[in-house]
Amino acid sequence: MSFLVLKLLFVPLISVFIMVSSVYLGYHTSIPLMLLTATLLYVSVVFDRKYEWLRYVQFLFLGAFHYASQLNWCILLYYILIINIIHKKERFKETMPLCLLIILQYSLIRLTYVPFTKYNVLVSVFDCLASFVIVISFHFVNFLESEKKKLYKQNDYLTYHDALTGLLNYDGYLHKVQQLIEVNKPFQLVLLDINNFKSLNAKDISTANEILIRFSHALRRLFLNDMLAASRYAGDRFAVLLPEHVNIDSTMFNFEHIGVQVTYSITCYPHEALTYQEIISTAEDRIFQMRRNSWMRGQEEMIRTEKMKMVGELAAGMAHEIRNPLTSIKGFIQLSKNQSYNIQPWYEVIMGEITRVGELTAEFLHFSKPHASNMRVESLSDCMTRVYSLCESEAASHGHVFMLELSDEPIQIVMDRDKIIQVLINLIRNSFQAMENTGSVRISLKAEEGMAVIQVEDTGKGIADENLARIFDPFYTTKEEGTGLGLSLCQKIVEDHGGRITVHSELGMGTTFTLRMPLA
Repeated sequence: MSFLVLKLLFVPLISVFIMVSSVYLGYHTSIPLMLLTATLLYVSVVFDRKYEWLRYVQFLFLGAFHYASQLNWCILLYYILIINIIHKKERFKETMPLCLLIILQYSLIRLTYVPFTKYNVLVSVFDCLASFVIVISFHFVNFLESEKKKLYKQNDYLTYHDALTGLLNYDGYLHKVQQLIEVNKPFQLVLLDINNFKSLNAKDISTANEILIRFSHALRRLFLNDMLAASRYAGDRFAVLLPEHVNIDSTMFNFEHIGVQVTYSITCYPHEALTYQEIISTAEDRIFQMRRNSWMRGQEEMIRTEKMKMVGELAAGMAHEIRNPLTSIKGFIQLSKNQSYNIQPWYEVIMGEITRVGELTAEFLHFSKPHASNMRVESLSDCMTRVYSLCESEAASHGHVFMLELSDEPIQIVMDRDKIIQVLINLIRNSFQAMENTGSVRISLKAEEGMAVIQVEDTGKGIADENLARIFDPFYTTKEEGTGLGLSLCQKIVEDHGGRITVHSELGMGTTFTLRMPLA
């Protein structure tokens, strides 16, 4: 029950009780004066919220009523009057003098109809002390209520607001949408998603938080006069509620100046959704599709960039590799001019360079052309046995020991048999060439964690660390007659089969190539 209700209820009841008691006790009182002053007091209490000045004349009406009734019980009305004056004031220094003046009025009027004795003087002093205690108690209760309200307000703010940006959080956003739908107010729900927030957050959390704050300020400035509400939720997503008359175009959401790119969707109520659940789900579905399309465009652009980069590298390497033999051929042709174009002395060299250009072009075509779809489930053991039979005679001619180790269990993969044979023969011949003296080459096959694992090990001279990182780069080779496309082609074929190829090497100890491809 509020204080307003209390005073409107008790002031007339107490006044009537005092008037009846004064007449019943036979005091020499003026009934018309009591009725008049009591009526003026009650009217001032009723209208003091509308007319503030009535608060400061009520004590006159109460003093006249007190004087007319000649009863000490009017002290209750004085206390109500004190609380009525001070209940909106917070400072103790402002309220205490007013209270003392009102109690002083009560004491002076009281002394007009009671004997001036020591007891009555002490009672007046006691009344002042009682008013002092009442004022202090009221201020203490008022302070507790004020703190309680602040805590409720703070809790309410934390419940519905984001601590970082000051915007609504997800609960606040849903609550605001519900409110607008309940009053049937048309609006637009704009969802914005920061595309590159994960990369910003990965660099520095404080920087990412600063960008979120700047982004929220930018949203406030963008819709300064139109925004119904704004929310930040799910880390990098924002929701803005706008009236339906606000026109929105893509140029409005350019936030490059603060370092972010956004994807956005717009959903209108009630034209596109009629209920709270419909508008939320429709908006979320749209932003998901927009983000997915944006991600796909980014991936396509990244793939296109990588392809262009690879084409550039291949073209530059191809031009470099072909220019060398062509320069040699050109030089020999120029020398032959002085001997009546007799190229006999340089014939073998010229033909060798032409052959080199042909081989280089053939390997380049193998590398660059799309992988032919000739994939089927086949036995990898049979494939490796075939490779062993093809390379066994070459190993024997160089005096190398050539070993094949196969798993007892059948191992099958989805593969293009000819391509895998091409990879293994290329790796085995590299191993033969890496051994200046007689050595051994071992090829093995096993299944491990859902993958077929092939290893080609040799006891050759090994590969230096500075060369190891580049052996799969197109046109990189340490061989005098090599094209530098062999290992690049092997890597491409293995990757086309969903696998990967790795290498481990130690100088003077040998090299091991490991191929991992998924089992069928």
